[in-house]
Amino acid sequence: MNLREQLHLALLTGISLVLFLVEGLIPVPFIAPGAKLGLANIVTVYALYTLPRLRDTAWLIFLRTLLAAFFGGGPTIFLFSIAGGMLSLLSMWLLKRTGHFSIPGVSAAGGFAHHLGQLFVAAWAADTVNLFRYLPVLGICGIITGLAIGVLAAKICQLTAHK
Repeated sequence: MNLREQLHLALLTGISLVLFLVEGLIPVPFIAPGAKLGLANIVTVYALYTLPRLRDTAWLIFLRTLLAAFFGGGPTIFLFSIAGGMLSLLSMWLLKRTGHFSIPGVSAAGGFAHHLGQLFVAAWAADTVNLFRYLPVLGICGIITGLAIGVLAAKICQLTAHK
């Protein structure tokens, strides 16, 4: 990775971290405790479609998650976030590769997969599969917020393509 690519990745990481921190200040009354808008994922979806390598987007997720845990989450939050983020990235990358899904569709799948990854960690930590009963509620929240994130990311991709 050359210096320009490193700077671009650092800038995207900073933007996503700021969005994560700002989101923590927004009271969002969701049905599902723990469900969030996922504003930082606008940058993740944008990166998936614009960065040259999948590993660059994976680094973005890792760095943002690590810094977010440092600024207010701790190791437990890191485990939940990294599991959700990486499963989300894998699912979005696979769907993107097919060429049959729009950016909002790919992002919606990523929102669902993010919650699924977090439930895997929670079920493992609590040593019970009963937590997966929460998947329909979290999954729907993930799909809806993922669609919204995808629409915003698609618009940003369009705007930056015309530079």
